[in-house]
Order: sequence, then C-alpha cells, then structure tokens
Amino acid sequence: MTSDRRAGELGEFLKARRAELGPREVGLPDNSPKRRVKGLRREEVALLASISTDHYTRLEQGRRQASAPVLHTLARVLRLDEEERAYLLELAGKDVSRPRRRAAQKVQPQLRRLLDELTTTPALIMGRRMDILAWNPMAAALLTDFSRLPERQRNYAWLVFSDPAMRKLHADWEHTAHACVSMLRMEAGRDPEDPRMAALIGELSVRDDAFRRWWGDHHIATRSRGNKVLRHPVAGELTLDWDALNCATDPDQQLVVWTAEPGTPSHDGLRILASWAAERMAATERTTG
Repeated sequence: MTSDRRAGELGEFLKARRAELGPREVGLPDNSPKRRVKGLRREEVALLASISTDHYTRLEQGRRQASAPVLHTLARVLRLDEEERAYLLELAGKDVSRPRRRAAQKVQPQLRRLLDELTTTPALIMGRRMDILAWNPMAAALLTDFSRLPERQRNYAWLVFSDPAMRKLHADWEHTAHACVSMLRMEAGRDPEDPRMAALIGELSVRDDAFRRWWGDHHIATRSRGNKVLRHPVAGELTLDWDALNCATDPDQQLVVWTAEPGTPSHDGLRILASWAAERMAATERTTG
C-alpha cells in the first residue's frame, strides 16, 4: 500500500513539474503554435533524460519503479531545486532515514525553557503537520488564544484556512495559505501513511477550493524563514520576520519566532502588544483567582 501510494505521488509530482516548463526553457524547438498539453510533453522529458517514452510514461503512471540515476537525471531535466530533488527521492523510497510510523510528539524540555524565556517576542513550537505544540502569551496575543481551541484545531494550516479571524489577520492571506499547502505537501511525501495528515488534508480539501487546487499543483517548501504583514486589531499593521529554528534532539520540532526591525513602527507595535497581553493575563488571573 505504501509503495503504491508513493508511486502515485511520484507520478503526480513529475507531471506537475513538467507542466511548468516550456520547450524553450529546456533548449527544445517549439514549432507547434498550439500545444495540446501544458508544459513539456512526456516524450520531450524522456528525450532530455535519455530514456524511452514508454519508460517515462510508466513512471508517471506509477507502473514502474525508478532507479536513483534516472531520478537524478529527471531532477536535472525538470530543473528541480534541492528541496524538490530530496522530495522526489523520498517519494521513490530512496531515502529511508525517517521511520514510517512515529510516536506522538512531546515538547522537548530545552525548547520549552527557551519558549518560556521569550516574554516580549511571539513564539510557538510547531511539530509535524504544522501542529502547534506549545506557545507563549505573545503568540496567543498575536495570532489566537490556542488554549480555547480543541487540540485537533491547534494546527497552523487548519487555522489559516478555517478561521475567519486568521484570514483577516494576514494581509497577504493567499501567499501565506499557499505556503502552508507547500509545506504540508513536503511533509506528506515523507510519510504518506500518516493517518492524521491524511485526515487534515481531506478536511481542508473539502472545506476550501483554493486548498484543493493548490494541493494538486504539487509545490513543496520547507519551514525556514520568511516575512509577513499582519493587520492586528490592537497593535495595528505589523511587518514581521519569522524564523523556524530546528530542535537538535527532535528535527520534527521547531521554535518559530516573529520579530521586527528595531526602530520601526512594527517594533513599537510588538511592545504595545506585549503590554496588552500582560494586562489581559493579569485580568484573567484576577478573574480565576
């Protein structure tokens, strides 16, 4: 089952990548004014990879296993970057360094201590599938009060697509949402038998047409760094850089932090947010105490 599913994913990934390349981009003549297929034809990919068209067709259809040399050649022909090349090899079963079935994640103690020290910087610990494992008060103030959510909804991608407040918060929602899909696609290729991932993808595909369309594009990305503009109801418009720091003892856990350039309005906005978060926490303690 795992082998069949991986073969299907590999074929869809190859098909999506060749659809993004035109003949001129790879040095082939384009004598046809109207091409019936988007991007390169199968026979053109096969020609560039020095394999038969039947061989390549069987790879796309999931009816043949690919050797490592052929995969590396296809990666070169399709202009794959390092992340896409690694993803291709994983789908083909050439990278077996990750176990297929993994235990439920627990927050690593050193990450928890570091998270607790960040009192004026929004930060959270993100695990597999973009699950939110832990957060500090600033992250709750910036994004949403995760403590009020059921555990299954503490997932960044789920919130981006399903929570109207998160959609409103992100000034460039489409860019953020598309990036979430690409990150999930990368993780799904590493463990296609993960039932929780399958349930998440299924739910979001039903909920949102854009998710379903982007998932079919087979774009991939890793969580590393970026920037985004948030329109916060208290702190105003914030232009923030985010960084995802990997945990050495559990590579599937990351500390994600949001920061602003010192001396900018966004930096001042984070200070306003910190003050508001402290006041809100104090009010909550008085109420519950």
